[in-house]
Amino acid sequence: MEASLQAPQIPEALVVEGSDGLLLEIDGRLVPNYDATIVPFEEGDVVTGKVVRIDKDEVLVDVGYKSEGVILSNELSVRKSVDPNEEVELGEEIDALVLTKEDQDGRLILSKKRARFERAWRKIEAAVESGEPVSGAVIEIVKGGVIVDLGVRGFLPASLMDIRRVANLDEYLGQTIEAKVVELNRSRNNVVLSRRAVLEEERRGQREAILDRLQPGLIVEGQISNIVDFGAFVDLDGIDGLIHISELSWSHVNHPSEILTIGQTVEVKVLDIDRERQRISLGLKQTQQDPWQRVVDTYHVGDELEGSVTKVVAFGAFVEILEGVEGLVHISELAEQHVENPREIVGPGDDVKVRILEIDADRRRLSLSIKQAEQPARLVEPPAPEDEPPAAEDESPAPEDEPPAPQEEPPAPPD
Repeated sequence: MEASLQAPQIPEALVVEGSDGLLLEIDGRLVPNYDATIVPFEEGDVVTGKVVRIDKDEVLVDVGYKSEGVILSNELSVRKSVDPNEEVELGEEIDALVLTKEDQDGRLILSKKRARFERAWRKIEAAVESGEPVSGAVIEIVKGGVIVDLGVRGFLPASLMDIRRVANLDEYLGQTIEAKVVELNRSRNNVVLSRRAVLEEERRGQREAILDRLQPGLIVEGQISNIVDFGAFVDLDGIDGLIHISELSWSHVNHPSEILTIGQTVEVKVLDIDRERQRISLGLKQTQQDPWQRVVDTYHVGDELEGSVTKVVAFGAFVEILEGVEGLVHISELAEQHVENPREIVGPGDDVKVRILEIDADRRRLSLSIKQAEQPARLVEPPAPEDEPPAAEDESPAPEDEPPAPQEEPPAPPD
């Protein structure tokens, strides 16, 4: 009798109820269902895994596949050069994009930066639609601005970093900032940001609150934010006010930079508020003592004092007698003699003695005289009595018959 050849029977595997497919029953024995633990994915999918090993140039990640995934160091971050230990930690759960399920060495190749890249683009596109800002750390200083890590490299121009010009971009390196997306081109991986847009939006609400709080007459503190030919701008915690050059000092100012510097903290008086145009007029000199009050309280017509010539004009010269107080010496009061050109008598910077002729407090004008200070007032002789004959102006000549005075002395008599 011939023996019959039969193929061995494969035991039937049954999924154990309640095990979510992770256990099988084979010949009455429970065994793990390893196939069920493998997460199904394709190249281009984003998977989540746990960091199980960190090497100098790569990171191993357990994503539930039959082998651990490999992330090369250049696929960890958008930064140009990174230390894997600074990007991930052992046991940390991270997202990674599947680049290759099996390379020539049978490895699963992943990319952390590309997973973040995909999610970042979705987040950036959503932010553009909603108008919301995005946030990221400043990772590089480049020509004309900085690079912000958004999962993609966002460029923030220096001109859009702040409301005012930023002198040193290095101070932002490593800082996390909020910015609005002002230009987006995914095909070119181009993202342009503006931090200034976020700051300006914040300040709109601040301006309203500040305008409601400020009233004409208030003394407030601010910081000089800009200096121009016609005055200086003061930052009042979110809104700028203007000090016109005429409101800087009681004395003449040729340019605001003579007395102020950018960044200087000053106390100013609110002069006027245009709420519709959100403009605030400020005064600096109003926080200082008015030197004119000292003139009114201290000096009188006829007083003599010293001053310095500040300006010479065709009709006279201006003399400063106190800081912030100038008076005019009219051309007719420069000298006793007739003066054709005031510059023949005085020049800017000359120290002179003057006499006060008039004080006009209402018009804040002072009339002075140099010639009356240089010469004392002349005394007028009282008139002679009418019954007293006037003194002869000249002596009468001697009569003709009067013998002339001897020309020589007579000789002495003999002994």
